[in-house]
Amino acid sequence: METLFQLKKYNTTVSREIIAGLTTFFTMAYILLVNPIILSGTGMDKNAVFFATCVGAGVVTLLMGLFVNYPIALAPGMGLNAYFAVIAGKHPGGIDWRVALGCVFISGIIFIILTITRIRQMLVDAVPDSLKYAITTGIGLFITIIGFKIGGLMSMQFVGGQPTQYAPGAFIDNNSWLPDLGSLHDKGVLLTLIGLLLTGTLMALRVPAGMLIGILVTTLIGIPMGVTNLSGLHSASFIPNFSNLAVGALDLRGVFDYGLVTALFTFTFVELFDTFGTLVGTANKAGLLEGDEGKRRLGRAMLVDAFGVSFGALLGTSTITAFVESGSGIAAGGRTGLTASTVGVLFLLSIFFAPLALVVPDQATAPALIIVGVLMMSAVNRIDWDNFGLALPAFLTIITMPLTYSISNGIAVGFTSFVIINAILAVFRRDLYTRIHWLMVVIVILAVWRYGWML
Repeated sequence: METLFQLKKYNTTVSREIIAGLTTFFTMAYILLVNPIILSGTGMDKNAVFFATCVGAGVVTLLMGLFVNYPIALAPGMGLNAYFAVIAGKHPGGIDWRVALGCVFISGIIFIILTITRIRQMLVDAVPDSLKYAITTGIGLFITIIGFKIGGLMSMQFVGGQPTQYAPGAFIDNNSWLPDLGSLHDKGVLLTLIGLLLTGTLMALRVPAGMLIGILVTTLIGIPMGVTNLSGLHSASFIPNFSNLAVGALDLRGVFDYGLVTALFTFTFVELFDTFGTLVGTANKAGLLEGDEGKRRLGRAMLVDAFGVSFGALLGTSTITAFVESGSGIAAGGRTGLTASTVGVLFLLSIFFAPLALVVPDQATAPALIIVGVLMMSAVNRIDWDNFGLALPAFLTIITMPLTYSISNGIAVGFTSFVIINAILAVFRRDLYTRIHWLMVVIVILAVWRYGWML
């Protein structure tokens, strides 16, 4: 273990890393259930998507642990799977899901090229430190919103106007829906609050594995409350169904036949920003970006992430990417690839033991996500608030992520405002100007094109 993961160097232990891995896995195990449901709307077989989710997340996360020594887990990303379902849905204008997998595969190849040519790594140097800390803080708020939603602490209230169907994946569907507090009459909400107080107390007392203990105890408390559902265990099959697998079913020729430049660009653009934000934000929180070695490891992490995109498409699932829920394992003390390797093994075992993993209710993992948000807020202290040319872009980055329910939107708004403000300062107040890297300008041009012409 010491040879593989350098545990002494990162001042950690085998038990702490494994506990961190368990914590991360339980906070993101929902993807095993949610991803097949979302992608089945395109005509894909649920069992096939479940297999691809388990194997894809397991293999790529193991690579992140063994090849990069990062405590970051990867799986089919939420948001990107929803976009996949939109363009490949059973509706007029929807494309075949095999062609959509082809789009994902090609975007992964583009990512690999960008990583090998070190363009993605250059982006780390191009972004000012204040914006990096803003990304970490914004992701913390984003994770908190996820925790509030899945725990029922936040609901959506219809306030009038032209009624439309509310989309669960959206923060606000239109002006007719506004966020509201959940009801204390809901047992799920009560369980979330109990779990939040329990886990928060354990964290305040600095109990080892406090977050994991909180998840497990909250799950047990949910049994007599009727929130934790054990009924599925009685009829559950622990023998995986390997029929109708979508391995190698992607259609590359169809991507060019359909002329899906817009879909391909959107996949690549959103993946670039989401992955950059998640990797930099979580690695920064773990203190893994220090010095030249930290940058080299981040480059390897980006390469694994890029490989995961195309590998997932080959298996038959939407984009595999770094998960913000990895922050829960980092908060639990995970600092090395042993954390990720633990998660990877658990995902592979889920092929056989998914019924057990899915017993943990959302209300048990929601408190962990909220507490991760608390821990990631500390980065806000390192932002240069006295320099308004940095303060405003940082603030816009932080606030846009949770309010638009998108990491990529927050980064796009923050980067664009930074370039515009400091370009003006370069002309009128050179003494207040913060240097703009040319790569930031390129990213902003692409962002304006995407948001201004392609939506």
